[in-house]
Amino acid sequence: MLTTQYLLEAFREEGISHVFLVPGGLIDPFLPALADCSGLTPIVAGHEGGAACMADGYARAGGRFGVCFAIGGPGVTNMVTAVAAARTDFSPIMVISGQVPTDWEGRGGFQDSSPAALNDVGVFQPITISSLMVSNLHLVHHHLRASLTKMLAGARGPVHISLPTDIQRQEVQAPWVKLDDSLYAPRFVDRHGVERLWRVLAPSDGSTAPVRIVALAGAGVEKSGGTCDLVAFAERFEIPVATTLRAKGVFPEDHRLSLGIFGYAGHRQAIDTILSDDVEVLLVLGSGLSQRDTLFWDRRMLPSRALVQVDIDLQVIGRTWPVQVPIVGDCARVLQVVTSYEYSLTQALESSNAQRRAWLERIRGAGPRYYEAENALSDAVPLHPARVITELRRAAPRDTVLVVDSGAHRAFCGHYWEAYEPRSYISATNLGPMGWAIPAGIGAKAARPEKPLVVVTGDGCMLMHGMEIQTAARYGIAAIFVVINNGALGNVWLRAVQEGPGPAALTEIPVHDWAGLARSLGLAAATVHQPEELATAFQQALEAKAPYLIDVRCDRAFPTPVTPFSRAKQEWVDDD
Repeated sequence: MLTTQYLLEAFREEGISHVFLVPGGLIDPFLPALADCSGLTPIVAGHEGGAACMADGYARAGGRFGVCFAIGGPGVTNMVTAVAAARTDFSPIMVISGQVPTDWEGRGGFQDSSPAALNDVGVFQPITISSLMVSNLHLVHHHLRASLTKMLAGARGPVHISLPTDIQRQEVQAPWVKLDDSLYAPRFVDRHGVERLWRVLAPSDGSTAPVRIVALAGAGVEKSGGTCDLVAFAERFEIPVATTLRAKGVFPEDHRLSLGIFGYAGHRQAIDTILSDDVEVLLVLGSGLSQRDTLFWDRRMLPSRALVQVDIDLQVIGRTWPVQVPIVGDCARVLQVVTSYEYSLTQALESSNAQRRAWLERIRGAGPRYYEAENALSDAVPLHPARVITELRRAAPRDTVLVVDSGAHRAFCGHYWEAYEPRSYISATNLGPMGWAIPAGIGAKAARPEKPLVVVTGDGCMLMHGMEIQTAARYGIAAIFVVINNGALGNVWLRAVQEGPGPAALTEIPVHDWAGLARSLGLAAATVHQPEELATAFQQALEAKAPYLIDVRCDRAFPTPVTPFSRAKQEWVDDD
């Protein structure tokens, strides 16, 4: 079959239901195949960066990988930020870019971005796991399989294939053989590391066993599908669990053992507990202990007896601090092995369960989970974002997927929204490009059409990728877009206003009628000015089961709930 058909059939065989693109001359040969590929739905985005964000959202929500197409040259350069965001969050997406025919290379052809000219492959190499050009028909099969394997292996991330138009039109003879399921869910564990862990948890040398143990769950638990294993481990041994912001929802936040988020936009119980002198063993599961996951590398989170770090990526273990018990492996499998270990050892740890329950009761009694709980009930006009997120959580079904953009609203969502299952709270947390969530939400809804889906974004984000709401309207994608409209680049304004009116003015933007724009593009929409209007607006949007935008007029002056992070930033010094 033609190369174009071959690639699409391969993606369909791998369980991909949607692909995302912006048409252009260098991928014209794909258009007939896309129009005629049963079971694979093409979504045409407004911008190539939007198509890549959609593929990213699809991958994060669906748990497999995302696919996007663009022309070489401007199409590729338009995708760079979105692909970089996927790389920094270890999100697997496949980028296919069209290229000029091989006999045009380096001869001044229009949009020639081959290695002999602009070099798309070189543009993508720093921000992908693999960036290749198919220079020969016989390499189509090989490069596709190699790229998908690299994309899914280990830490995961985006890959890129540049495909000349003459090769797109040729016939591939090799059949596609579906990837083994083990690539999607690798299951391996360093049993020596697990043995070392049990020597800490249940020492046989006569020393006292640790009682105060906390688990900090990162994105690695989500990627391994390890939520059930984490819950079983925590419940068996009565171990409190905090998560990073990136992993929000991987442990149900209304579970009796949940401490909430530790790090940026974190919760009081998680932060006070992990920064206290109480913790004897900190079990880090699938977090690289980045700046935001550690409150600016705050050494107070180091436990008194042992830091345990579990990760499928050997490179991040010990990157931040020395680790007493490093365990290389898939988080789900490690938890399974630990929980089902030798009976005498598990029984020894269970013998201190009552002490951990009492410790957790003291943690609960020390103060509320939220730092500014009263803000959730604020009657302020313009609205307080904490009230907006609280009302949204109350209105939305339990299984709602929330896709969060970059800005002050990210902190309010992280703090005040409760998440109950993995892949239900999605945000580009490491690079944080503004406007990402608008197209990413479309991709996430395509991956999980049965789930209610809400995008929380800002007016500054709308200026960047807001036109992608038209894509949702065009395809009838029932995403709800909640715009925190405060007439400013919120986070930047909160810093700039402290420097005076001049700097603050540089971060202010006109208060646009986003509901009016949405209606003009085919969405239903509402504008909210009063707190008492929120519940009705959210309910109407959920009942519409259609693309819907809610323009919420908020006050930009309310500080974000990140006081511990801001304090840590001011106090941080590099003492290594």
